Amino acid sequence: MGLGWVRSRVDLGAVAADVAGSLRPLAEARGIPVTVSGDRVEVDADPEHLRRAVRNLVENAVKYTGAGGRVDLEVWRRNGEAGLTVTDTGPGIPEALLERIFDRFVRADGARSRSKGGSGLGLAITREIVEAHGGRVWAESTPGVGSVFTLYLPLNYTPVRAPRPRPMTEPESLEPSVVPVEVEAVQVEEEQGVQFANEANDDRDDIQPGDRVVLIVENDLGFAKILLEAARQRGFKGVVSTTGAAALAMLREYQPAMMTLDIYLPDMQGWRVLERLKADLATRHIPVCVVSTDDSRDRALNCGAIGFIAKPLTSRDLVDAAFEQLKDFIARPTRQVLLMMPEGAARSEVIERLGAADIGMIVAWSRDEAMRILRGSAVDCLVVDQSMTELGPQDVLDALGEKPVMRMLPVVFYGAHGEQWLARWKGSFALREARTTERLLDYIYFFVHRSTASMSADERRALEDLHGSHRVLEKKRALLVDDDMRNIFALATVLDEEGMDVVSANNGREAIKIVERDANIDIVLMDIMMPEMDGITTIKEIRKLPRGTDLPIIAVTAKAMKGDREKCIDAGAWDYLSKPVDRLHLLSVLRGWLHR
Repeated sequence: MGLGWVRSRVDLGAVAADVAGSLRPLAEARGIPVTVSGDRVEVDADPEHLRRAVRNLVENAVKYTGAGGRVDLEVWRRNGEAGLTVTDTGPGIPEALLERIFDRFVRADGARSRSKGGSGLGLAITREIVEAHGGRVWAESTPGVGSVFTLYLPLNYTPVRAPRPRPMTEPESLEPSVVPVEVEAVQVEEEQGVQFANEANDDRDDIQPGDRVVLIVENDLGFAKILLEAARQRGFKGVVSTTGAAALAMLREYQPAMMTLDIYLPDMQGWRVLERLKADLATRHIPVCVVSTDDSRDRALNCGAIGFIAKPLTSRDLVDAAFEQLKDFIARPTRQVLLMMPEGAARSEVIERLGAADIGMIVAWSRDEAMRILRGSAVDCLVVDQSMTELGPQDVLDALGEKPVMRMLPVVFYGAHGEQWLARWKGSFALREARTTERLLDYIYFFVHRSTASMSADERRALEDLHGSHRVLEKKRALLVDDDMRNIFALATVLDEEGMDVVSANNGREAIKIVERDANIDIVLMDIMMPEMDGITTIKEIRKLPRGTDLPIIAVTAKAMKGDREKCIDAGAWDYLSKPVDRLHLLSVLRGWLHR
């Protein structure tokens, strides 16, 4: 559910039947029948929260019951209460764990391994939800026989204080009968005025509304000044960052029209920055020109970079030509796509959608016509239907000729071309293959650098659904570090819904030990304000570990104070979140670092 609670009359029996139906295919595939019996019983509840509580119980039973076992649900009413019993024939719960089975991060098998999946949060969430509805839940178990989970709810319940989300900065307000703090869906409060050192004497203090800004991310300060001068000569204002993490913070602050990116940065590889930008729908439209050794060219352009400047630089003219071409790309009022698609419904839909987005289109019917268009027109993306087999990669290369920035023409194949066909084009072009119209349009928008800000609400929603469906975060492992378990619980609940594995530490020393021993940690969310060893010190210590050098660490702290972000990034954090944390922004940041 979102964040509020919607109280209504809910049929507990219908909820149980719905949950059982949704899990039955999974259970039956393992030879586990799931039955539902009992009465129709209405209770005062939030439908979505109640469904989640019931699903956690049933899913847990199915997960731990072996092939040939069974799971039975019974709904009943007695003494002014409604009840649900979930009985399984699984291995049972050890007596030592039974009293703690509803605690956070406790799993029924007591193991630290992830063989059964999950984060150890499901039953804890169920208890919190049930208690928020004035009910109670408990478990009985006999090892080797099975377990019985029983949920009680009052038929009529009016909470003294309606459940509501709480900001993560108010731990003292938590009451036992209320669902704990949730991650808030509010605007992220970003710190005003990033104060990173101005080592290149750039233009950050002289930027006015309407200025076009170039963000120059460059480890070599001398070369950064060459790029800065080239940008100024073409009417841009330039800001310089010598690290990747600072660049990401400055990106939000200055909202550049384009950026240059060195691959060899002191805090992380530039590939991390590029992938982070291009995986985020809010930033993927920003044109990036990679500056690196020549062997990085193909990877850069396939990752979505618009241009490439090779190091070591052989001539200042190459920089000037590259900036001139990038300036022309930004200044052009419309992008242009060359479509090699046969007449039909798919082409008509693409033309209609691109036209509505103010993207220009040229249709080519043959190889010769396509080559003529490529020679004489500015084309930002080429779309080739699976039926158009006569055009080859060398034809396109011959038509394009050499360009000083060495920009690869992005090519999107529509349909099932096959590996042999795709292999012919690899190494010369930035390639994508789309099997659906929605994915084709997504790739076109990506390559023509269309901003989501220019899209309608329906377009943005469709794009978010398309990218959210990939389950990028599923099975990724996150370490949450915070001295307040309620904050850990709030974040972990969100991550659990995305299929992530979650481990936690309530102090810096414990976090360091976990990173040392657990090679499967994919990302760390680090609270900054902790007693004894604070987050800043913990980040610095983790970065000293062999495992910690390339580990994404996201700093999480209360409302940003001036200088907080710089301190975190100087310590080694790669990104920064302010409390109260925006759920969508949190997931966007995680997907940006973990998508690959």
